[in-house]
Amino acid sequence: MPRSPLPPREGISATRLRAPGGHGTHALAGAPVPGSVDEMLAVLVPDSTPEARAALVTDGRLCTAEAGPARLEDPVIPGAFYWFHRPVPSEPRVPFEIGIVDEDEDLLVVDKPHFLASTPNGRFVRECAVTRLRVDCGEPDLVAIHRLDRVTAGLLVLSRRLESRGRYQRLFQDRKVMKTYRALTVLPPGFDPDSLPGERRTRLEKTAGDRQVREVDGEPNTHTRIRLAAVHEVTGGSQAPTASGTGEGGVRIGEFELQPVTGKTHQLRVHMHALGLPILGDPVYPVDDNPDPYDFSSPLQLLASALAFTDPLTGQQRRFTTRLRLDAAAAWAQLGG
Repeated sequence: MPRSPLPPREGISATRLRAPGGHGTHALAGAPVPGSVDEMLAVLVPDSTPEARAALVTDGRLCTAEAGPARLEDPVIPGAFYWFHRPVPSEPRVPFEIGIVDEDEDLLVVDKPHFLASTPNGRFVRECAVTRLRVDCGEPDLVAIHRLDRVTAGLLVLSRRLESRGRYQRLFQDRKVMKTYRALTVLPPGFDPDSLPGERRTRLEKTAGDRQVREVDGEPNTHTRIRLAAVHEVTGGSQAPTASGTGEGGVRIGEFELQPVTGKTHQLRVHMHALGLPILGDPVYPVDDNPDPYDFSSPLQLLASALAFTDPLTGQQRRFTTRLRLDAAAAWAQLGG
């Protein structure tokens, strides 16, 4: 995959399109090649107007790696990659800040807050960790090398240098990074810690168009280690007696340590829900509430708390620990407890 000849603008990477035709294997390899770049853009960017397409070339923003700047009347290079910067509207600010945990020449390790996306995703392009950090740090080449859900807080690792990026990315791809999370759940009446399994292995599948991931029969494709780390007695709240069984005005909240061996979407959230221990503040499990993404009133009580791995460049053992904390009393109060 060729690298974009256009640097990020305002922290936002250029859009990439693959022209039809050519000798490579791609989705449009067998499609007819349009007569001009303008015709190609009209097909591949159907919401564009002639004026918007003309604006792409006024300052040389539309280009290819093969031939440099492109004009709308130019013939299409079959199978070539074309890059350009789309206009990106302003976005309401997500009112939480990113904390720097550690950094060196190759890596920037940060604490991502709840509700801030890690990378550009749908409606969040400017308001994501990567875009913010590129702008704030003046480092347009920053790239997140693993995923962290928008509603999950905690450690996120970004690569600073293309030269070493692939070696760190492979650590995550090859599951050579030990990830540890903390999660808060309400313990049901009569909960027996000895009944808790030390791990869960199930098969997870997601139906297109459905935000929920579900456990199904079949060969397991997920594996999570589970440990109850602490029990917090929280007093007060009208909901407490029916939720806990601990007596008038009290609720028991378990703080769990979770270690995902695999990395499927929503894996930790689905596994805890399946155990009858849904994570506090979860907007999708057990019921998908389809919340307003700018409703910050009830954060998911899931925190990426530690990362450990052998550095591929130095061979040294490295461990990063979040500076964020989960607060059982505050979490219960936010839910109206």
